[in-house]
Amino acid sequence: MADLFKYTKELSELLETSDNILLISHINPDGDAIGSQIALYRYLTHIGRNVSMMCPNNLQEFLKWMDGSELINVFIRDRKKCKKLISDSDLIIMVDFNHPGRLGEAEEYVTSSDAFKVIIDHHLEPHDFAKLIIADPSRCSTSELVYELVVTLDGTPFNDRSFAEAVYVGIVTDTGNFEHGSYTGRTLKITADLIDSGIDRDRILNSVYNNFSSDRMRLLGYALHQKLVILEDYRTAYITLNRKELSDFNHVKGDTEGFVNMPLSIKGINFAVLFIEKDNFVKISFRSKGNFAVNEFASRYFNGGGHMNASGGEYYDTLENTITYFHKVLGEIGEKPGNIL
Repeated sequence: MADLFKYTKELSELLETSDNILLISHINPDGDAIGSQIALYRYLTHIGRNVSMMCPNNLQEFLKWMDGSELINVFIRDRKKCKKLISDSDLIIMVDFNHPGRLGEAEEYVTSSDAFKVIIDHHLEPHDFAKLIIADPSRCSTSELVYELVVTLDGTPFNDRSFAEAVYVGIVTDTGNFEHGSYTGRTLKITADLIDSGIDRDRILNSVYNNFSSDRMRLLGYALHQKLVILEDYRTAYITLNRKELSDFNHVKGDTEGFVNMPLSIKGINFAVLFIEKDNFVKISFRSKGNFAVNEFASRYFNGGGHMNASGGEYYDTLENTITYFHKVLGEIGEKPGNIL
């Protein structure tokens, strides 16, 4: 676990001397990206800093209820304004990612900016494109790391409802409501403090997990009934969804959230994969139970990475060829790789 005190002096000086601070989350932002971004925004505006928020593309529908989400500038929707925010900033803080490719169309503008750049993240192997990297892979989420940074900076928990809600969203979404991830007893203590601070836990969980359309539920039923493939010898199960199938169920961004976790409920299945066909590549989500490091699997075979039990990747070929390749690499990692899961 990183010693946050070694970062606080430099970070505090940066915050005090910066006139325009820009917070940026990654492309296709999840609950932790938006949670950590809003939480940091709430704290920085509380201490009187001039802060803006930006995201490379649109938020998923199940996150738009969050207080502060309406203040996030979306690059692909207002490129002119976002380019100005980048050029006017003297401090850019990027949360929940550590590779410039995760900036989408905004990458060239952010990386060429003269602003002092900071990364706050919990993923492994950060790329060196910021002057200050605050990284702690032992944290279950970047939101947990932001919470601890704020406590370290202030010397006491920050008592703000929207801050607490944002941190809670980040923690529960990056752990699948505590079904996976590297959460610790400290994580649970933080969560308890957030709940004790007065957040409406039931409202938040309903907004995040019980706020989908009927089309999404029908798509889930179709995916499990028609598209689930089980490889018993490998203790593996996967789901594929092509563009036509997504269109048939009126798919909107965020509808497949959580699909990859479903096969792990099957007895004997310890490795689950979701393949989603895009325009010119296949987006892949990996989940595992036990000691099988899907981040290493994703990095080695599918240009990806992430956490030990929750990761993602991509493959630039047809969906059919991607599945063929997936079967091939399963054979390469052992006769029955599921046995090590």
